[in-house]
Parts: sequence; structure tokens; C-alpha cells
Amino acid sequence: MEDYLEVISELVELKGYASPTDISNYMDVRPPSVTKMLRRLDADGYLEYTKYRGLKLTLKGMNIANDIRQKHSDLLDFFEIIGVDGSIANKDVEGIEHHINPKTMKQLRKFTTFLKSNPDLLYSFNRARF
Repeated sequence: MEDYLEVISELVELKGYASPTDISNYMDVRPPSVTKMLRRLDADGYLEYTKYRGLKLTLKGMNIANDIRQKHSDLLDFFEIIGVDGSIANKDVEGIEHHINPKTMKQLRKFTTFLKSNPDLLYSFNRARF
């Protein structure tokens, strides 16, 4: 569900709208699966969906999508800081962003900010050989 909201949000930001076909292509998911999920998201109040028209996230849907996108960005930032290759980091983030506890995410953001504000410590970490 969160993946769909995130993708819809990204498509709307990129194109101004999101269609079921766009989502299917972007996520590499079959159109009937997309339609089924869109109906569920509509019924649960996350989006407004009219068949054969563009989609619009509700405030509830936008809040979840923005939260996931922020987690994604923060996790990528952390992995970049500790030297994880970008392609690996992206794959890891996709698995983590939906399962990480909000308290853990808060501490990870705090730690990332701490590392950025202490470049000498970060330099020592990156030079360490364990």
C-alpha cells in the first residue's frame, strides 16, 4: 500500500497526474493488480479514484506518501554517509523504509545529523579498518 502511495505521489509531482497505466509501468505490476489496489486505497480514504481518469491523493494519502518519501531520503542519506554504494543503498532502503519503527527512524536522523556536524569523527570512521 505504501509503495503505491509513494509512486502516485512521485508521478503527480513529475507529471501533474498519475494514471493506473503509469503506476503499472512504473512499478512493473500488472494492470489488474494496480486497479485492485487503487480501489482499496480509494475505499480506505487514501485517494480519490475515478476509472479512466487521473488519481488524486487525499490529505491522509499525502501524509503517508510524504512520510515514506522522507524516510527513504533519510535512510539514503545515512547509507551515503557511512559509505554504502548507491545502488546497494537504494535496494536496502526499499526493504527497510516500510518496516522501520518511528523511534528508530528518529534516532537514525539524530545520528545522521550528529555525524554531519562532526566531520572529524566521520573522517575517522571512514578511515577505520575493522
